[in-house]
Amino acid sequence: MTAVDGPSGEVASLLVLLRRTGDARRPGKDRAPVLSGGPVLTALDAQVLEGVAGGESTAQLASRLYLSRQGIEYRVGQMLRRFDAPNRPALVARAHALGMFAVGQWPPRVLPERVK
Repeated sequence: MTAVDGPSGEVASLLVLLRRTGDARRPGKDRAPVLSGGPVLTALDAQVLEGVAGGESTAQLASRLYLSRQGIEYRVGQMLRRFDAPNRPALVARAHALGMFAVGQWPPRVLPERVK
């Protein structure tokens, strides 16, 4: 905060606070669709996100979901872009902050209303 002197030396008495209330960006082709307060994932993306949140490696996810390692990396990369996350831990944190996971459940599960 910086005080601003008026023309005659008095301190201004106006203070403006800006608060960000939400993401003003609209979802585009590279963002997750936003429906009723949060993104919605495909069933496969939800399974990949659950695996990432549970600490599974790319190879483990590929084996469990019958996909190639490159297929998993592609899905994770798409979600990193959609959620604007720089890495996997940030992706999981962002998904958690958006309320995508069921509370108090291990391994993590994406809520059914977040899956299309």
